[in-house]
Amino acid sequence: MIMMITKSQIGDMEKYYRTCLINSLPGYKSLHLVGTADPYGISNLCLFNSIFHIGANPPLLGMVCRPDTPNHDTLSNILATGCYTLNNVLPQWHQHAHQTSANYASGKSEFELCGFTEFYTEKLKAPFVEQSTIKIGMELRKTIDIDINNTTIVIGEITHIMLDESVVGNDGFIDHTKAGTITVAGLDSYYTTQPLGRISYAKAGNEAHLILTDN
Repeated sequence: MIMMITKSQIGDMEKYYRTCLINSLPGYKSLHLVGTADPYGISNLCLFNSIFHIGANPPLLGMVCRPDTPNHDTLSNILATGCYTLNNVLPQWHQHAHQTSANYASGKSEFELCGFTEFYTEKLKAPFVEQSTIKIGMELRKTIDIDINNTTIVIGEITHIMLDESVVGNDGFIDHTKAGTITVAGLDSYYTTQPLGRISYAKAGNEAHLILTDN
């Protein structure tokens, strides 16, 4: 039986049900641990499922930060230091990663509380996650406040990429299956991935075809 859900019905839903429904509706999403530090060097780690591609030249990624609440240090740390990191999540670490979304008090590091190890480079003040196989260093470029729901879009430029060369193909394609990257639907349902195949660039009058990978 097909359900038809209207705008008014969505508005009348119980809060938790509505949150679960709308968050899971778009399907699988990109999943990252976002590493930051405050100006005094106290680290913070939080799980985000709202990272999205903006452009390759310059290399920009966007991220949606939810309304500012007490003990929510990710956005304030990014604004204060101008940098942050994105780190993929591996299957054996998904429960630890999920725990970073708990409302820990400011000044407490989720790295320590949730079992992750901080990793730093000389040129970036924000911590990477040692356990991640794909680590991305980001420099803040712009923030956009969305008054519809009091969220903030953070736009950053990629300044560092750390990963094993074996997961990068000859054409630059990153094989996230080899890297062990997992994904998420909604706020709490995690999935491993299996590729169906890569398809050539689509052009009018030239049918796209499956391409072999060198990964």
